[in-house]
Amino acid sequence: MDDRRASPSEGLAEHASRAVSAIVVVTLALTGMWVLEITDYMVTRDDGSGSLEQYGIRAHDVNDLPHIFTAPFLHAGFAHIMANSVPFLVLGFLAALRGIGKFLIMNLIVIVTAGLGVWFTGPTNGVTLGASMLIFGYFGYLLGRGVFERHLADAAIAMAVAVAYGTMIMGILPSNPNISWQGHLFGLLGGLIASWRLRRNRSTDLLPELM
Repeated sequence: MDDRRASPSEGLAEHASRAVSAIVVVTLALTGMWVLEITDYMVTRDDGSGSLEQYGIRAHDVNDLPHIFTAPFLHAGFAHIMANSVPFLVLGFLAALRGIGKFLIMNLIVIVTAGLGVWFTGPTNGVTLGASMLIFGYFGYLLGRGVFERHLADAAIAMAVAVAYGTMIMGILPSNPNISWQGHLFGLLGGLIASWRLRRNRSTDLLPELM
């Protein structure tokens, strides 16, 4: 076995590589959302038919269960996606810094937790969609990582995120009928679950090759 420790320059190069990968992946994801929104604008007819919003989540509808995987990437108009773009980029980038493998698994946990939460508890008279489910998941993941990782850098990021985006927590309250507090709440819960499951200080790591 090779017990050679990485030099400071090698460690810096690895961090830089992860940062670049995080920027690329998160930017590509957001670009894909914008492409979908522009496509939705172009294909939706005057009577509302043909809209991609039909792939959002309608609570308690068994046929809509697969839509838990599409809803987080769709939006109800340009104002909606514009409001989500900056927090998605910032929090997504920070969440992806620990490695793209963990980031993808974290996204899957958040999507399933938020999607099922909305499907079980959401309103039946509307469709839930939007990246805010992911954004709240990233928020919860970063806060949870600051607690569970017991690492100075993670704690510092968690504190910075709490200061910059702490008011987001109000989004889990049922204060506006046009906003899915269920998506926010269960997205946040999914992020916290992911931060616990993917933490590094476990005796049996899920992704040892990404450490």
